[in-house]
Amino acid sequence: MKEKSKNITRREFLGRSALGLSGLTILPSWTINGVKIAPSDRITLGFIGLGRQGISDFHAFAQCPGVQVLAGSDVDSMKRDRFKNVVTGWQEISRLPVKCETYEFYEDMLERKDIDAISIATPDHWHALTAIHSCQSGKDVYCQKPLSYTISESLSMVEAARKHKRVFQVGSQQRSSSEFQKAVSLVREGKIGHIEKVFVRIGEPPKPFDLPEMPVPSNLNFRHWLGPLNDPKVHYHPSMCPPISPPDYQEKGEWATWRYYRETGNGFTGDWGAHHFDIAQWALGLDGSGPIEYIPAGYNGTKYTTLKYANGIVMTEQPFREDKPDDKGIQFIGTDGWIKVARGYIECSDPSLLKKSEKEIEAGAFEVSAPHMQNFLDSMRSRQNPIAPVEAGCSTNILCCLINIATELNRPVKWDPVTHSFGDDKEAQAHRLYWYDYREPYKLPYW
Repeated sequence: MKEKSKNITRREFLGRSALGLSGLTILPSWTINGVKIAPSDRITLGFIGLGRQGISDFHAFAQCPGVQVLAGSDVDSMKRDRFKNVVTGWQEISRLPVKCETYEFYEDMLERKDIDAISIATPDHWHALTAIHSCQSGKDVYCQKPLSYTISESLSMVEAARKHKRVFQVGSQQRSSSEFQKAVSLVREGKIGHIEKVFVRIGEPPKPFDLPEMPVPSNLNFRHWLGPLNDPKVHYHPSMCPPISPPDYQEKGEWATWRYYRETGNGFTGDWGAHHFDIAQWALGLDGSGPIEYIPAGYNGTKYTTLKYANGIVMTEQPFREDKPDDKGIQFIGTDGWIKVARGYIECSDPSLLKKSEKEIEAGAFEVSAPHMQNFLDSMRSRQNPIAPVEAGCSTNILCCLINIATELNRPVKWDPVTHSFGDDKEAQAHRLYWYDYREPYKLPYW
């Protein structure tokens, strides 16, 4: 473990290489009729990424019966300490065995044979490697949205999940919420006729990285935070990795800003698009597929980013409510009416289609979504696909990446959702959001 080669420890190399885990296999605790069951019917969990979203996901899982949390991993030692304190406090109250190990390098946690599933809440550029390694280790995966930073990573994640026969749930928790499920069912049942247009409001694409460089705190391994990112312009700034400190050890201010920059994320296009475009495609029955042409806003007078499907449906990124143009949500427009839906809100041109009025629906705590986690746990026991399988997350993320590619190229981009190709468009295929060289010695498996 302590031997070094060229000043890189074994753990550091494993953290940056897909080869380190290729031979690991985790056996189920025991089985009933081929279904994997944890001891005492408890599913044991490990967490990768222990920031604000990771803690939120823990609280959601903690509301589900039959769960034990054994470990967590993060590049920030303070966040590791906080996670351990939160988990052991919950274990004491729940009368569970009180023990939670923490790790700086997630590969060490994946070597454990007593963990059934991994919950991932890292920055997007780490989603692919952590999820693929978890699949290779024989663990089921709950991975936050958007599925990955690039198209190639999403496709590789699908390959890993299916090759290793893993249950894989994407954290698109709106699929487990009543107002979105109602809207989807009305669209699919033809209650507003044939769908012709869809308005989706998500927000702005990412901008170039422009944060000033600041000293890295001693509790953060920023080099490992960067991981496979291979852009020399990216350096540390506290808004990228919101620090925590006593006495409450809570992140202050907004969510981590890495999501808003081209070099580290996909802006609101990926962050909110992973939610609302996901619902739109789910309702249209197009999980695993997607538009065939992407026209960016501003091109030849195009007012809104426009996506065209092979079946004639046109989807635009524009306000879905005239009275609240900045609100994020969806409007389905059919030949016989329309449906508007957002978090805590649903409205229909025919009110009789709704059992509840708009005012009676509560938004709920969407970042603590126990029903979505429960669906994942149920799927682990049944070995059936969850409500947001990896293929759905892949097609939604591809859609979001293609919007940003067309926006940055400032021209239409055509895409074949069956072959996952740009045809003869070599410029689009060379874009970093399709595929980019990982920083050495990281490698993307299955690509």
